[in-house]
Amino acid sequence: MVHDRAEWHYRGNDGTSSTRKGNPPTMKVHPDTPGVDDPGNGRRIGLDVGTVRIGVASSDRDARLATPVETVKRVTGFKDRDGADIERLLEIIEEYDAVEVVVGLPRDLQGNGSSSVKHAKEIGFRISRRSDVPVRYADERLTTVEATHALRASGVSEKAGRSVIDQAAAVAILQSWLDGRNNYRDMGAPEQADTSAAHGAGTSPEPKET
Repeated sequence: MVHDRAEWHYRGNDGTSSTRKGNPPTMKVHPDTPGVDDPGNGRRIGLDVGTVRIGVASSDRDARLATPVETVKRVTGFKDRDGADIERLLEIIEEYDAVEVVVGLPRDLQGNGSSSVKHAKEIGFRISRRSDVPVRYADERLTTVEATHALRASGVSEKAGRSVIDQAAAVAILQSWLDGRNNYRDMGAPEQADTSAAHGAGTSPEPKET
């Protein structure tokens, strides 16, 4: 997203928003730590938020493996009411009986937030105000690049596979989170309560195909 040098949009951590003057500042972005405040076993939903599309991935109930779900067209802007994209994301969260939503935070190699951070936090905020499922923010550095290279290696062009790239990036974001969570637990972190039973693990049908 290209910002007007004279004016830019800001959303605070408390969800309040405002329009500010001057160049957008360079800011350090601190993602959440996988495994901390963990809700237990259950499916996770991973999101790669862009200005045009949102890639979606999901995990298995054991929170071990991430797989692609779909690509949602981005329609809701900063000042818009929740559009079809937000409604679809909420539907996916419910369909998969998710216990956690993981949103990728775009950062550069120095850990500074790019202009896309606002878009990621905007989507996360809109989900969290309408769902009780906790929203976490994960380090997204290089995931889109990695997804593009992987698809090129498999013979899929970037232009032809943009929606697939978004899903692959969401898979990379979520898989990194799952690996970090499992490493955290393997290092002897206190066991979290297993909430999978409360979310219907082993009893509910598989998610509907979309």
